[in-house]
Amino acid sequence: MSSIPEIAMETVERVEFFKRDEFTTDLICCEVVAAGQTHVVHEEWSGWPDLIVKLGRLDGFRKDWFSQVSQPPFEECRFAAFVRAVP
Repeated sequence: MSSIPEIAMETVERVEFFKRDEFTTDLICCEVVAAGQTHVVHEEWSGWPDLIVKLGRLDGFRKDWFSQVSQPPFEECRFAAFVRAVP
């Protein structure tokens, strides 16, 4: 099982959640753009709960992201939970 990369929260530019159809189940994924790099992780990775807690502390982070991506089943349902405002 892979582990979540270290991401400095102050460098996060965008957080987008989506799910992948894995035939019999859905896999919840998260795409984090930070410091010009894109990291794609999913709920089965080690450290997922800790990452979600950290992302939830971002000012303006949409905590309702799960309900936005979980339905309907077996469809991608992308949802941007955080987009850093450009000064």
